Amino acid sequence: MNKPFIPSGIYYNNEATADTIRHYVDGIGDTNPLFRDAAYAKKTKYGRIIAPGTFLFTHQWTATGSGLTGIHGWYSGGDWEWYRPIYEGTKLASVAIIRDMEIKEGRMAGSGNIYIDYGDIVYLNAETGEILGKELYHIVWAERSAAGHAKKERGRPKHTYTKRDWLQILEAYDHEEIRGSEPRYWEDVNIGDRVGPVIKEPLSVRDELVFLMGAGSPYLKTHKNEFDYEARHPRFLEYVEETGEADAPELVHYLDQFARVIGVERAYDYGNQRMSWLCNLFTNWMGDDGFLYRMSGDERAFNMMGDTTILEGKVVRKYTQEKCCFVDIEAWAKNQTGEVTMPPNISTIILPSHEKGSVAYPEPSLQLMDEVKRARPLDELRSEGLI
Repeated sequence: MNKPFIPSGIYYNNEATADTIRHYVDGIGDTNPLFRDAAYAKKTKYGRIIAPGTFLFTHQWTATGSGLTGIHGWYSGGDWEWYRPIYEGTKLASVAIIRDMEIKEGRMAGSGNIYIDYGDIVYLNAETGEILGKELYHIVWAERSAAGHAKKERGRPKHTYTKRDWLQILEAYDHEEIRGSEPRYWEDVNIGDRVGPVIKEPLSVRDELVFLMGAGSPYLKTHKNEFDYEARHPRFLEYVEETGEADAPELVHYLDQFARVIGVERAYDYGNQRMSWLCNLFTNWMGDDGFLYRMSGDERAFNMMGDTTILEGKVVRKYTQEKCCFVDIEAWAKNQTGEVTMPPNISTIILPSHEKGSVAYPEPSLQLMDEVKRARPLDELRSEGLI
């Protein structure tokens, strides 16, 4: 397809302000002062607060969304590239490009098919047009009724934590390393070096609500806004037999009864929430002077209420290209039982160098820049029957 278009609305934030950045990092449990402390950030090379790369989720998430009656979507990962820091005060814009749709058998749909939607969201500085970054997202779609009848994620009991377990979790928080103002130079990194861990406590509704306060939602509305939306999308609501009521399908992240409708035992995390935790792992490790260039993650298991997520990695390669000094890190996530919930994937960080100096930022491809230039408003493409 590859028709670039300008989405007709935004997900949540139009601008990276000190407040929107702080709310977002609060929502993912990231305590790095570079993202929240103006006095600290002023002393860095940026001179002001910046946002972690996945803050861009709060502006736009996917090119496809609601309007698919009876279909449930799971964000299952993505491949990010960033080209510039996101400074406090940056106004945001985006271009969406639907790339591909793959049809395959999937466990969540039982004997039916699942559909994997691939597309790029390209994020721009709205005032300068400069490309800040992009994500090739992966969304899995399946019929809600098929997923519910398949019951592939039903029956798993909620994990019980002992006092010793809780002490280990608290100790892991106490030992979480934020590199911060001490530069991590490329020459000082060795193959096999450990990255992390970063731990995210047993998931609770509280975690989801605080994440929502920072990352936003396009579907949770109130009062007249909600009823106006339902009038425009009369088949939007999901009926839950257990409760005898219909409401927004997004409540799968908060209410077990809604999750069970689609075959999952308990409410579970947001996909972009877990990807944001992966970003947290890298920004902790690289320090203020590093730059996260590429990040890839696949989410292969549900992170349900009561599950703990441990993110960690190791250095697998280091190399230089022109002015850039790259470090490749293989990173993954597992839960409290050792089950891998995000299999190993390679991400790339650019580090400062004793020899080459400070980080040189990468450039987007000429193809991507051309696609952004050709983007037209979504409504125009629809009216002409082009999308």
